Amino acid sequence: MERTEHAQTPADSDAVRLYARLLTDPARPPGAPGPGWDGPRLAAATAELRALGLLQPTAAATGGHATVSVDTAVRQLLLDADQQIGALFDAVRRTRDTVERLHDGYLPVQERHRAEHPLELVRGADRIAALLEDAARGARTEALSLRPGQDASEPALAGKLARERLALAHGAAMRTVYPAAALRRPTVLAHLRELTAAGAQIRVAHTLPLWLIGIDARVAILPAPGSVHAPGSVPAAGSVHAPGSAPDPGPAPAAGADPAEAPGPQAAAAVVVREPALVAMIRELFEYFWAGAWTPPELLAGSRTPAAPEGRHHEVLRLLAAGLTDAAISRKLEVSERTVRRLVAELIADLGAESRFQAGVHAARLGRL
Repeated sequence: MERTEHAQTPADSDAVRLYARLLTDPARPPGAPGPGWDGPRLAAATAELRALGLLQPTAAATGGHATVSVDTAVRQLLLDADQQIGALFDAVRRTRDTVERLHDGYLPVQERHRAEHPLELVRGADRIAALLEDAARGARTEALSLRPGQDASEPALAGKLARERLALAHGAAMRTVYPAAALRRPTVLAHLRELTAAGAQIRVAHTLPLWLIGIDARVAILPAPGSVHAPGSVPAAGSVHAPGSAPDPGPAPAAGADPAEAPGPQAAAAVVVREPALVAMIRELFEYFWAGAWTPPELLAGSRTPAAPEGRHHEVLRLLAAGLTDAAISRKLEVSERTVRRLVAELIADLGAESRFQAGVHAARLGRL
């Protein structure tokens, strides 16, 4: 097979030419082996020889270099690899020993504690923060949450985003419901867009009665009764103060206040639920609110807002809002019911809705009707 005009074999590479020159005249410092060599070209060839172990700096004060034989370079590479492999085996052995200690000595204690305490009350912002961190790290299949209140400060959102990315990195499916009013806060909206881009599923609802977190259908976390001023001011997962800081009680929000404007973390205690039957009930509660929530249009494609329906789509939307059935719309527009169903499905998808009713709500909220 012929060598193409621009192909380069090791024998005619810059590094090989430089190595040959240094072998011929080892007393001279590295320099250009031939005409047409500039500084970057010489530096690249020198760097390659160093990486291969064929060029070593000398102990001389002049800062010179000395060539190394190929045999010596190969032996050194193999010696370095042996040392790295040995260190790796040592680290694996230490890790295995530690895992065995954890399983033999500590796991039975943890399991016994969980069996004896299917309901556990956790008090204090520090302990709640650690609880939420552990929940995020332990999520493997799913992480569910209702978040009626939101600390919109940048540190709180950044901490929560880091925790939720942990769960997503482990492959957990994340579903969260926020109050629709929270999207009026630019910081919260930007945060939810980042979560969506990371793989989380976000929906919004008009009202949420409490915050809750469910992990892998094995544990749920709820606010302890009386530990918050009002449902709308309950902190979201990860929004508690960092360890060492005291929770800010703040004023209770007025009736009808915007949940996005809720004050900072106020939960003084949380209930950890491990009883399988109760966890299943809490998960069903989440699914109830999830089914009634919808994907906000603002999250469908980053910052893109769905375009206003045009032509026949707009007519279908207007007639849907007026309460007409598919059959009535088909007669009105003189098209088949199948075409009407297709247009309705396209409208629902474009508006990020889960139903016709939600499509109408989205359209009205965006001024499309």
